[in-house]
Amino acid sequence: MKFEVPRIFYILLIGLIFISGFVYFKWDVFLDLANNLINFKDSHPSQMISFDKFLEYLENGEVKKVDLYENAEIVVFDTVNAIGDKLQHTGVKIPIRNSSLILKLREYQIDFTAHPPVVFDSAWSIVSVLLIPVLFIVIYQLFFSEGSNYDFFGNLRKARAKIQLDADTGVSFDDVAGIDEAKQEFEEFVSFLKMPQLFTAVGANPPKGVIIVGPPGTGKTLLAKAIAGEAGVPFISISGSEFVEMFVGIGASRVRDLFETAERNSPCILFIDEIDAIGRQRGTGVGGTNDEREQTLNQILTEMDGFKPTSGIIVIAATNRADVLDSALLRPGRFDRQITVYLPNIYGRIEILKVHSRNKNIDSKTSLKFIAQRTAGFSGADLANILNEAAILTARANLETITIKQIYTAIERIVAGLEGVLLNDSRNKRLVAYHEVGHALAGTLLKNHDDVQKVTLIPRGRAQGLTWFTPDEQPLMTRGQLSSRLIGTLGGRAAEKVIFGEMEITSGASNDFFNVNSLARQMVTRFGMSSLTPMAMDLPQPTIFFGRRLQTRPDCFLDIADQIDMQIIEIVEDGFEKACTILERNRLLLDQLATLLTQVETIDGKEFEQFVGNYTGLPKQTKLQPLVLAD
Repeated sequence: MKFEVPRIFYILLIGLIFISGFVYFKWDVFLDLANNLINFKDSHPSQMISFDKFLEYLENGEVKKVDLYENAEIVVFDTVNAIGDKLQHTGVKIPIRNSSLILKLREYQIDFTAHPPVVFDSAWSIVSVLLIPVLFIVIYQLFFSEGSNYDFFGNLRKARAKIQLDADTGVSFDDVAGIDEAKQEFEEFVSFLKMPQLFTAVGANPPKGVIIVGPPGTGKTLLAKAIAGEAGVPFISISGSEFVEMFVGIGASRVRDLFETAERNSPCILFIDEIDAIGRQRGTGVGGTNDEREQTLNQILTEMDGFKPTSGIIVIAATNRADVLDSALLRPGRFDRQITVYLPNIYGRIEILKVHSRNKNIDSKTSLKFIAQRTAGFSGADLANILNEAAILTARANLETITIKQIYTAIERIVAGLEGVLLNDSRNKRLVAYHEVGHALAGTLLKNHDDVQKVTLIPRGRAQGLTWFTPDEQPLMTRGQLSSRLIGTLGGRAAEKVIFGEMEITSGASNDFFNVNSLARQMVTRFGMSSLTPMAMDLPQPTIFFGRRLQTRPDCFLDIADQIDMQIIEIVEDGFEKACTILERNRLLLDQLATLLTQVETIDGKEFEQFVGNYTGLPKQTKLQPLVLAD
């Protein structure tokens, strides 16, 4: 039977050692303190007299003994009468400290004793010595004792992983929506964790690890938790940044501790979030060969190679920067698979909204399909945030149910910013109205352009007005669609020029020009939609931090670069001329829509298209033919 000595025994032993040493080495301190206390009491007599009276006592022979305190500044003496009786304990304060008093005492043959100043340095030394063992015990309990919450050396090297040994993550595949393809891939991992004999019977080794790649908020962590919840195994999670410390070797030690914890709780899911924090390309020249990140990455590679096929541990890592990961980390035998989680399409957004609306009191008339149509490009986290913001707005308005109005307001608030104050100046309001109607009208009259969703003069963020379009979620974009978007973006500046002239154009189109320049450059250099050779002339620029070689020459020759700039200028100028032509041909319609927008301040997309259709006599399906840019 193993006998364990109680921890209190060691604490008492340490305290006894310090107290014994104090008594042995500091006994004289007690004596000095006692003497100082006595001297302090004697140096404060009950009666004080003047210095002249003291000299008179001295000349009459009534002073027999004198005690000097505080560097001869205070004199304490006992007066006696002619028959030698002691009268009183008297003191006097010497006005000027000099040696004349000592000479007088010697002249009259008076016995005097000089006492040192009364200080309490010895008292502080006693207190400090007594506090040493107490302080040592406290430090030992907080930082050095095993099992302490502040175990300094233990927590420094141990991985601070969140372990759920009861295998109850609270998440299942029913809670994960919008990423059905990824869920199907992970059903295989659930089958292995539940019934590993099915794989081992045919000689199949289960994958050791899988990396989930996707934009932020697409549900990578939620998917890993759902695997553990479906399989009923412990879920061990840690972030990649927790391995990186300023001390060399701490990250590798934490990796060893983390994998030891996983082996003790196998079968389990070991989840490493943001693995790009430690899994970047090695040999970058940053930090030398003893870089802490490289040592941590090497330890991860070693630990994954040491896994047995039947260990029952599946390592799942998540990142949104798979392009910077080291190639040794992605090879088969370590992270065998790489699953990409994309942003959800409209059907995925509907399913995600159903999941996040379970605990929300949403009005029955509110259609989740309409919400999904207005949230193209939103991730699962964005959709959850929209419903939460809508619930906050509903509670602020003292309403019981969430309506479509609060949801649309939440979408606009998240995308464009907080709602500002409406313009009171009629001139500026008219300028903004023509600018926004120019965007909407040009986009409505183009066949390949996205549908208008809303036109408003209500400022949000830094924008004084906004025109919302419903983006087309097609995986591929044609040249006509890109050209229509470019013309619609330039419609705001075109309306200002057509209505107010060159000298009255405003700075409101500055952000439009940035978007147009980016779109035109991609059409020329990446999509091959110009008269130049159909090839990509704008490759991504690698950097030294990713472990790849530096770019030694430009992607194209200088004369080609000049031709690219000329093509971009030609595309933008041609698009601007076409936008001006569309608005000039529909000048009356532009004026009527701008006047209407100034009055009502917000026009819905369907109302806008109906107004345009009534004026032009053309239904939606017979819009103007796409304006293809000339080569």
